[in-house]
Amino acid sequence: MVKLTAAATASIPRTVIFALTLIYGLAGLFQRDPWKNEDAIGFGGMWSLYQGNLQDWLIPHLAGRDAALGAPLPYWLGGLLMEWFGPLIGLANASRLYSALCFFAAALAIWYATYLLGRRRELQPMALAVGGQPQSKAYGMTLADGALLIFLACVGLAQRTHETTPMMAQLMGISFVLYGTVRGLDKPWQGGAWTGLGVMVLALSSNLYLTILVILATVSAVFVSNARLRFRWSLTSVVLGLIGFALWPLLWFLFDLTESQRANALDAWINVPPMQSSPSAESIGFLGVNFWLYAWPVWPLAIVAIAHWAREKNAGSWRAAHLCIPLGLILSGIIYVLLRVDANEHDLIVLIPPMAILAIFSLPILKRNLISFIDWLAMLSFTIIGIAIWVIWLAKITGFPASTAANVARFIPGYEAQFSLTAFVIAIGITGLWIAVIRWRTSRAPKVIWRCLIISASGTVLMWVLLMTLWLPTINYAKTYRFVAERLVQAAPKDARCIDTSNIGSSQLASFSYFTKLPLRDDASCPYVLTHSQLEAKAYASLNQKTITLLWEDRRAADRAERLRLYRVTPE
Repeated sequence: MVKLTAAATASIPRTVIFALTLIYGLAGLFQRDPWKNEDAIGFGGMWSLYQGNLQDWLIPHLAGRDAALGAPLPYWLGGLLMEWFGPLIGLANASRLYSALCFFAAALAIWYATYLLGRRRELQPMALAVGGQPQSKAYGMTLADGALLIFLACVGLAQRTHETTPMMAQLMGISFVLYGTVRGLDKPWQGGAWTGLGVMVLALSSNLYLTILVILATVSAVFVSNARLRFRWSLTSVVLGLIGFALWPLLWFLFDLTESQRANALDAWINVPPMQSSPSAESIGFLGVNFWLYAWPVWPLAIVAIAHWAREKNAGSWRAAHLCIPLGLILSGIIYVLLRVDANEHDLIVLIPPMAILAIFSLPILKRNLISFIDWLAMLSFTIIGIAIWVIWLAKITGFPASTAANVARFIPGYEAQFSLTAFVIAIGITGLWIAVIRWRTSRAPKVIWRCLIISASGTVLMWVLLMTLWLPTINYAKTYRFVAERLVQAAPKDARCIDTSNIGSSQLASFSYFTKLPLRDDASCPYVLTHSQLEAKAYASLNQKTITLLWEDRRAADRAERLRLYRVTPE
């Protein structure tokens, strides 16, 4: 049990926490193209639904490629948002409203789950002899604000939460499961509904492995926890969860999909992304290398919380709900990442909601020296990053410093920087806010327990907003296929009725389908072939006794390794 005064648990002003979350969640969603890799693939699936027929909605896929992309919910949401808002703000911008929806829903679920846990009797600070200890409601609100700040401060979330990927729906689903399980401790019907909704979201947005792992982890945590959940919570969550599992297959049969179509959808539901039966050296190495920076500063605070509360007798030791429930979901996320065939940073997103909730319970017992270390490290790191962003932007606009401008030109040849007054004003404003936060933190020496988080959260927001204002045109130029697609349109024969795309990646196909509107599809009988591998094109021609003639070769300016080629295919 900890000793705290009411002053130390004063809540963050609502306008501050709301503004930070809103700015962070919306920055970088608009006025840009779909970016290479997962962002373009997610958008491509949504765009195919938007312009497609009922079958495209039943089995989301990329235009011109029959392979299903996986569970349908992210593409359903994106397609609907494009239908509703696309004519007003553009299709690409409308699709990314899906990311904002998932992000804000996850943030709210994390806040309320932490608030409910923070109000529990076993977690309340020790009553002081002279009074003045915090009230349970105020204490819960303070912890909830801190959990949201930790969530915003997580370095790895910045880009990933602004992309149109299925992982955003998974983030929302995990957060709903957390909130529902905690809510079920005192309101079982309501909690069961939210837990079941979370399972439903996961079942319709991820492969079955992740959903089953989350279910097993939640059930195990509830079973070993000393805060028993009631039958009503179990019944409600099971019923809604089963609906989530049954909904997509039910649609296959209601609309009479063929056996091959059902097999295609089921295979994607199980194997997208591909999984393995046991951890590999590659997945262990990926987690061991990438986790620490991605989850900073969440993981050190989570370790402190575990070390303290696991031995706190009055709080129920490690079987307490505020430890058991988040730990179970963290374990399920780690197992999921380890079982991925090609694990990447997007997979780590499922670890952050339970870690953020667990980490917040370190704040009441953090030592002053650790608080100072986190503060000064965040202050120094984000100030240096902010200065670097400004300096490089000035070099792009003015040509000074000359060496920096030359480096930018070398890495992104052909890019012409343009001054945007709107972006400049926003960047000046967010930089001024950063300076004000630093002054507040260093001059007043506040005693509130969330003081070590405000610098990290504000720094992450500063970094992301500066990148998405001053650097957005540069990043967009480097990561979009728009310009190379425009040149492909000029090079493609006007009479081309079919261009084979079997040898290009999903990100490239999604981008070229959207930007070019050329007749692209995976069909080896097409008289033209688009590929990024000269060896594959020659091997295909030799195997099928064809002759290929190079019509066009190009690449994105920022990618020196990639070479896209268009060939005419004729019989020998």
